[in-house]
Amino acid sequence: MLVPALIAFVGVHALAKGTDVFPVFLRGVESGLRTAVSILPTMIALLTAVTMLRASGFIDLAGQAMQPLLSLAGIPADCAALVLLKPLSGSGGLALGQEIMRTCGVDSYAGRVAAVMLGASETSMYTIGIYCGHLQLKRTRYAIPAAFIADLTAFISAVVCVRWLG
Repeated sequence: MLVPALIAFVGVHALAKGTDVFPVFLRGVESGLRTAVSILPTMIALLTAVTMLRASGFIDLAGQAMQPLLSLAGIPADCAALVLLKPLSGSGGLALGQEIMRTCGVDSYAGRVAAVMLGASETSMYTIGIYCGHLQLKRTRYAIPAAFIADLTAFISAVVCVRWLG
């Protein structure tokens, strides 16, 4: 009910101000389509890279290599690959989370940690890649280190919340 009410409010407000709503709407749609077309090559490149990393087994091997460090933070071994994949791909993270829950169980410690990790973190590297690709930025400055810190904070917070509430 909220979205239709908001759309109706914007339409009534625009009419009350004397704005011709349809041409403004069409300009917005046109601008959105231009943006979508301009980020398409970056999206295809990122999705291809993530698919190749996942299919080659690199994500799983890197997760196993990082497991001793991640176990210090309380992250279960089954969730190690998720820590690497989720910042790169939301759909890849969901697929891996589903796999964790299928093999370990949804009520298992690893299943609950994976579920909270999926909800608490963002596909930060993917988002930065899309924005920087669209704006043709060569240097990201502090965006990537800040994103890694935010993702790590989300993953550790997921462990803390599951232990505290579980």
